[in-house]
Amino acid sequence: MEIRADRSDLPADNGVLKTVRLADLIVRYRKEVTPKKRGGKIEDSVLARMLCDPICKLPLSTLGTADFARYRDRRLACVAPTTLKRQLNPIQHMFEVAKRDWAIPIKDNPIKGLRFSAKMRMRTRRLRPGELNTLLKATRSCRRPVIVQIIQFALATGMRRGEIANMQWKDLDLKRRLLTIPVTKNGHARTIPLSNDAIKKLPRRCSIDGRVFSMTGNAIHLAWDRITERAGLDDLRFHDLRHEAISRFFELGLTIPEVATISGHRDATMLLRYAHATSTAVFRKLNTSITRRARHSARAVARERKPSSPKSNETILHS
Repeated sequence: MEIRADRSDLPADNGVLKTVRLADLIVRYRKEVTPKKRGGKIEDSVLARMLCDPICKLPLSTLGTADFARYRDRRLACVAPTTLKRQLNPIQHMFEVAKRDWAIPIKDNPIKGLRFSAKMRMRTRRLRPGELNTLLKATRSCRRPVIVQIIQFALATGMRRGEIANMQWKDLDLKRRLLTIPVTKNGHARTIPLSNDAIKKLPRRCSIDGRVFSMTGNAIHLAWDRITERAGLDDLRFHDLRHEAISRFFELGLTIPEVATISGHRDATMLLRYAHATSTAVFRKLNTSITRRARHSARAVARERKPSSPKSNETILHS
């Protein structure tokens, strides 16, 4: 028993686990951990929704993977598997925090054994011909005309909605045409070059709080929903503009490191999930390459068939 104690291999104190419910862990996690996260507001609402489920009344002594499997089946009637898997990520982290930092004798994390039959769906949605004009026409009735510049700026830079909303004038170097994004999704700051098209989409008036665009991320989200509804494009998300921009970068001939510098991806595999060239662009490149090779071959054949110039009399006499 002493050896097992040294190895931290003693059985859990079920007396403590009987007095702590899942709801108690979630309430503490919402209070101590969630506010420190960048997406804390969204996570807080997800955890608040989970507190209404009967699973939260169970004590930790009886709580297991089977209970979360039943919770999974109930929730899959309302949300997609990928959404539920994302919502359970903080719960999995919560058990690790409780075991490591709160000294709660939890032996196994019940979320780790949970399985989802559905695979992660890779979104490939891009703008179809004419859809950009349809979107821009639908913005004419918006109360905030700056949304037009935001949409066009997103297409020119591939930036995320939150990054565009939080842009500061102090992070812009217009002489060198560089924009520094100090806070990103993956936690690593990056500096991206701005094309002439991106520079043209910047507003001329400065906002009061120093932001470039005078719309919050939530305001952009709500405006986008109204625009796509008027345009009849309900299956198009604002994040698809990032997908469109990155695919265009590759179609322009930029390399993976060059595109990663702009997009901020640190993994080439994740970056290529955003790269979906249109069939028209592929056909154009194929036909251009074939045409160039045909012209090169024709020139080579012409050079071989060209008769050699006859030797002059002086050359003959000299020989």
